[in-house]
Amino acid sequence: MKIDLNAMSRAELQALRKEIDKAEKTLAQRERASALAAVEAAAREHGFSLAELTGASAPVAPKYRNPENPDQTWSGRGRKPLWVVAHLDAGKKIEDLEI
Repeated sequence: MKIDLNAMSRAELQALRKEIDKAEKTLAQRERASALAAVEAAAREHGFSLAELTGASAPVAPKYRNPENPDQTWSGRGRKPLWVVAHLDAGKKIEDLEI
């Protein structure tokens, strides 16, 4: 497919660039999914799960939620988020944040 870029307007070129960027992103996602499926299949052929081979663990469900921003959660593992620290520094209890 031959496109005469010199005959296109700036708006047409910008629209084409957006389409190309979107197509590249979609292609990268498909290639990543394909590669992941191939690696998982190879691991299964050897009697393992991909998580066993990589040392990855399943995500831990959140145990605490920020009442001021419900999108912020914490599993209770690892370092306390700043919103938990602020809550505790204010003299409040961790139980107040439980989901």
